[in-house]
Amino acid sequence: MKLNELKANDGARFTSKRLGRGQGSGQGKTAGKGHKGQNARSGGGVAIGFEGGQTPLYKRIPMRGFTNRNRKEYAIVNVKDLNKFEDGVVVNFESLKAAGLVKKPLDGLKILGNGKLEKKLTVQANKFTKSAEKAIVEAGGTAEVL
Repeated sequence: MKLNELKANDGARFTSKRLGRGQGSGQGKTAGKGHKGQNARSGGGVAIGFEGGQTPLYKRIPMRGFTNRNRKEYAIVNVKDLNKFEDGVVVNFESLKAAGLVKKPLDGLKILGNGKLEKKLTVQANKFTKSAEKAIVEAGGTAEVL
């Protein structure tokens, strides 16, 4: 196969209609826009969602919910996932990221108490659930709040 033999698949490329290029083209004179009116003008047409002055649907439907602008979102890790680490290791965000357990720091790191911890670890995080803190201490480790 040579570069000059390359060809697009059938239907991958098509020529667009050439509007307003004379009567013989079939799309001459008004270029498929009909005669006069808002939609025949350059830049004409109505905004998306405009219903001719009637209150649009998106305003007629009641509002639902609330978005708290001050919400904090934590990167979360369960206690059972900490069994990946060796005994006596300090577990913090950097080590969790290296292990592939978290991706982004977000607003901090939170350890949840799901599962059982079998290693003695020093865990550093912004928040711990009571059950997570209990599980870490029972395993002989320490939970340090940053």
